[in-house]
Amino acid sequence: MSLIVQKYGGSSVADADSIKRVARRVVETMEAGNRVAVVVSAMGDTTDELIDRASGIDPDPPARELDMLMTAGERISMSLLAMAIHSLGHRASSFTGQQAGFLTDARYGAAHIRAVRPGRVSRALDEGRAAIVAGFQGINSRGDTTTLGRGGSDTSAVALAVALGADVCEIYTDVDGIFTADPRIVPAAQCIRHISYEEMLEFAASGSKVLALRCVEYARRFGMPIHVRSSFSHDPGTLVAGSIPGRYGSGAEPGPGVIAGDTLEYGAQEDKMVKGKQADTGKYRYTDKYR
Repeated sequence: MSLIVQKYGGSSVADADSIKRVARRVVETMEAGNRVAVVVSAMGDTTDELIDRASGIDPDPPARELDMLMTAGERISMSLLAMAIHSLGHRASSFTGQQAGFLTDARYGAAHIRAVRPGRVSRALDEGRAAIVAGFQGINSRGDTTTLGRGGSDTSAVALAVALGADVCEIYTDVDGIFTADPRIVPAAQCIRHISYEEMLEFAASGSKVLALRCVEYARRFGMPIHVRSSFSHDPGTLVAGSIPGRYGSGAEPGPGVIAGDTLEYGAQEDKMVKGKQADTGKYRYTDKYR
């Protein structure tokens, strides 16, 4: 029996039919004898719609209140997916980032994960349930809700996979894996079946939008394999794993995070490759899609 963390992006849960399709894939994975935790993004363009709603009320909203609003999208997705799995005859429980044990620093809009304590998620898995977790969010030391910024749901999925001791983190998107170029622009682009962490970091730094830079860095740091696949097909996709000696270090390493018991702890050292931007006023401007 394997423990698998699956992450589904906004395009994969864009509407009711998409959510039902994801539920069937989760159930297939469970019926194959695996324990499954799922991290979800907000449905479709929900995040952008929430930003527009906030801007219509206050063009410069307080960062704390904006983060409270922004987490609503993922909470909708997690609840609907849990219901869809239940409708297929399987048990599932949904968890917010706080309930799933994501502890962050205090930077609203671009928080960094400081610890993951997934006790409730682990118990749900032990009871034979699918655990559905809202990505992109956590809670700081003051008990306030925070969001993780660009690529936050990908980062949530990898961090949860490490904290749970999962065998693999599967990232589902709307393409069949990592390609040599964007297949929507270059039809002749080829899917790469295996790529190292370092090569994927270079892809991400060069503008590839399939995986967030911070997500790949966390995976490399803890040696967590990432399997990039399409939620719309059963194509084998791309496995991101393994390291190239001498580049960005030697692969899996303690770095600023350590695992203690069932807790993933991050130290105070900042991620040098990914920096959130926040004004001294405590306000953070959302200027792009944060999934």
